[in-house]
Amino acid sequence: MVRMHGEYKVPGGKLVVADVEVEDDAIAAAVIAGDFFLEPAEAILDISRALSGLAATATVAQIAAAVQRAAGDATFIGFSPEAVGIAVRRALGHATSWHDHTFDVIHDVPRDPYMQMSLDEVLSEEVAAGRRGPTLRVWEWGSNAVIIGSFQSWRNEIDDEGAAKHGMTVVRRVSGGGAMFVQPGNTITYSLHVPTSLVEGLSFEQSYAFLDDWVLGALRDLGIEATYVPINDIASPAGKIAGAAQKRYAAGAVLHHVTMAYDIDADAMLEVLRIGREKLSDKGTKSANKRVDPLRSQTGMERADVIDSFLDHFRGRYATRPGGVTEAEIALAQERVESKFATEEWLKLVP
Repeated sequence: MVRMHGEYKVPGGKLVVADVEVEDDAIAAAVIAGDFFLEPAEAILDISRALSGLAATATVAQIAAAVQRAAGDATFIGFSPEAVGIAVRRALGHATSWHDHTFDVIHDVPRDPYMQMSLDEVLSEEVAAGRRGPTLRVWEWGSNAVIIGSFQSWRNEIDDEGAAKHGMTVVRRVSGGGAMFVQPGNTITYSLHVPTSLVEGLSFEQSYAFLDDWVLGALRDLGIEATYVPINDIASPAGKIAGAAQKRYAAGAVLHHVTMAYDIDADAMLEVLRIGREKLSDKGTKSANKRVDPLRSQTGMERADVIDSFLDHFRGRYATRPGGVTEAEIALAQERVESKFATEEWLKLVP
């Protein structure tokens, strides 16, 4: 009989711990524990018993269904049947946690927008291939840029005259979501390149909250009461701070990247981006100037100090080591710029 241990911290919620014993490819016994709340408390015994007999290959959905049936009308507070399923899957070795990895941390040099798009893809592919470990990379921008989502229409999002006036390079990223307006020194952009095992069993929406959880803690260190706003925003009581986007690679990696507003030039942004009335009304605001509230106004800190604080928080939370982009990765990314990211075919993928 093999004993296994797994943990899952619900973003904004509680810790769920699963200790399971496996015999003949099935769960022979299980104990579910944590700092959550459950009413009636006795339901935890029914939940643990319900896991016995499940196949060791059971999915999160199958485990969650068994937990829900056993719990009946019990009230889950700070966790859910799905959270139990994720913790059990981690115990069974099908998923990994943050603490199973050592992260390369890179504060990169300024690069042009096409290269930034390309490096995001190349580094993710390197993680999937096992040639690179999980990586956090903070970008520095070499020039002004507008980054449109992979499914956005250029003509619907970009005012070409405004883009030319403000010297904007328009690029298309590999992930979905909305357009991002970037000026060097006015934004903070970072990417997480992680194996899919880290988000195994999580839906797209759950994985956004899970992968953004560390930066919410980093923002709270700076005195900002930041929250995750489904599906892909980070906000404070003063306004939106950041937008995230994500791409899952079938080969075995997840790219999760975030652009945060430090000191946005809202007037220039309005001249470059075609922000529709419907989108503004959906956000409950009449002016695009009010849609993004910069970090500078909320912290009073220099941008470099904000980044240093973020990285210190990440290093204090997880195992890390200093990293860098390799020459081989740079060469491959440059090839990808020429064959994909700077081509008219890719840029006007959706006209």
